[in-house]
Amino acid sequence: MFEISKVKYTGKIKEVTLGSGEKAVIIGGETCYPFHLFEGEMPNTPKIAFEVWDFEPDDWQDWAIEPFRDVIGNPAAWARKCVEVFHAEIIALNLKGADPNGKDRVVEEVVSVVKNVIEAVDVPVIVWGTSNDEKDAVLLRRVAEVCEGKNVAIGPLSEKNYKHIGATAIAYNHPVLASSPIDVNLAKQLNILLGNLGVKDEKILIDPTTGGLGYGLEYSYSVIERDKMAGLTQEDIKLQYPIVCNLAQEIWKTKEAKLTQEDDPKLGDEKKRTILLESVSAMSMLIAGADVVIMRHPESIALVQEMIKELTSRGI
Repeated sequence: MFEISKVKYTGKIKEVTLGSGEKAVIIGGETCYPFHLFEGEMPNTPKIAFEVWDFEPDDWQDWAIEPFRDVIGNPAAWARKCVEVFHAEIIALNLKGADPNGKDRVVEEVVSVVKNVIEAVDVPVIVWGTSNDEKDAVLLRRVAEVCEGKNVAIGPLSEKNYKHIGATAIAYNHPVLASSPIDVNLAKQLNILLGNLGVKDEKILIDPTTGGLGYGLEYSYSVIERDKMAGLTQEDIKLQYPIVCNLAQEIWKTKEAKLTQEDDPKLGDEKKRTILLESVSAMSMLIAGADVVIMRHPESIALVQEMIKELTSRGI
């Protein structure tokens, strides 16, 4: 009788809870490679977070705006529609408005938006800062304060600002997103620093930095895969944390996502093309080992949710 060769896993990815109350979501916990259900368990299926911005985007394609046209000027209403209409399990609030290289909105103005969104939905929220170390050190500390009791994931934290944000996250009991530039060793080092600071294992998430299809996806895939291998088969306890990929912003800013069929007829319908770009990128990250992917278009999300359901019901 033929027997499938199986990998022996000695490690387990830690579980992290996002949000609070009945709609809280647990991520991580797997004891095998992604979707290898014939070898181990994935007690918590990978999740998709719906992207919401803190202001009305002025550079989005019309086909990206279309599903949210009636609410896109109101972040709280936008988040609520994601939950009530599209059944979002997690909201990822992107604080683009605070970016010093963009609108550079003042901290308290942006924090007010965060508070409104948190109060508008009953699902977990990931609050994604500007990726500017200095601005985030101030901004995300205030976010942690006003979101006390909500168990909001905040980030990205870097080696330059992890002490400021991490300490506040400890004080208000929030998970943190440890961000490193597509490098396994740097990811591990930041996790060690957070642990030394006092951040508990069940409060650490890895942001490995994400590249989109045709724009560095293969590098991200390789690093995520190696993170999972180290955690599951090499017992590297500092890489046994769930992984979050902020995918949407990387996909929808690319040239191929912005060109219309009129601009370049050989690329075909722009809406279908971009939805597929986002869907393929998301599935690639999930197969590599991501536990949460942040996505933009409801049709892309529906495609990926269908694939997750298929893979977790049968395994591969």
